Amino acid sequence: IGTVLKKTYFNQQYGFNYLTTFSITKADDPVMIFGSSRAVNIFNPAVIEKELNLSCFNAGRIGQSIFYHYAVLKTVLKRYKPQQIILSFDAGNFDKDQEDYDRLSSLLPYYKSNPEIEPVINLKGPYEKIKMISSIYPFNSLLLPILNGNMKKDNSYYSNIKGFMANKKTTRSPARTVDYTKKAALDSKKIEIYKAFIDECTRAGIELHIVCPPYLVNAIGNDLSIETAKKIAAENKIDFIDSSRDSFYLRQPQLFADFRHLNWKGADLFSKKVADLIGRN
Repeated sequence: IGTVLKKTYFNQQYGFNYLTTFSITKADDPVMIFGSSRAVNIFNPAVIEKELNLSCFNAGRIGQSIFYHYAVLKTVLKRYKPQQIILSFDAGNFDKDQEDYDRLSSLLPYYKSNPEIEPVINLKGPYEKIKMISSIYPFNSLLLPILNGNMKKDNSYYSNIKGFMANKKTTRSPARTVDYTKKAALDSKKIEIYKAFIDECTRAGIELHIVCPPYLVNAIGNDLSIETAKKIAAENKIDFIDSSRDSFYLRQPQLFADFRHLNWKGADLFSKKVADLIGRN
């Protein structure tokens, strides 16, 4: 059963699992983007390619944390060295959240073939090594996505968008008020992995840019995760572009799909801005 599941998993030509497999095994672009849904919906490789004259791939995945991004980075560096990496960073990225550990299950199919990600997956729980003896366990929570990913054989859509998924909605809501003065508890493991991400790029000689895209938010105080990430980046002489409070976007809600995500119009504008800033370095 495990052998059949493995074969059908890696036979997928559609969906998020296909994009993860492509990121881990095939992507070889000079510019790579990492991050969660805000990376997937906001950083348009087509715009970045035009501005930088370099091929670009968006390796972000919706709902994932720095654990996932670091694991995929490790697999990429085993194959080749990108020239530039953009890591999308969000408010609350360092907050304690058990779901970020649980979502590491999406990496289980790559556990045995990519030993470099084993330490990250082991963060999921103390018994992962034992569970991985089973050939079925890596695919337990992926049965429906595997079926869906095998139903469509044409991967041209996903190949053409290069990991970017434009959001076609436009919000009808005004800016949301968020109080950052109520400090959340930070997860030391996330901070440790964030530092490791920076270290891997530095050792490989990769130009790293950490970017926090805009929010449609009237913020009270400062988000502790962003402030901490910014400080660590500065200590390591890494470029940190904080656009979380960019007044240009705050004045134009029509560029947002919701308070966290830019829509396709806003994404293209912001992608161009980031590419312009990177191109000046």
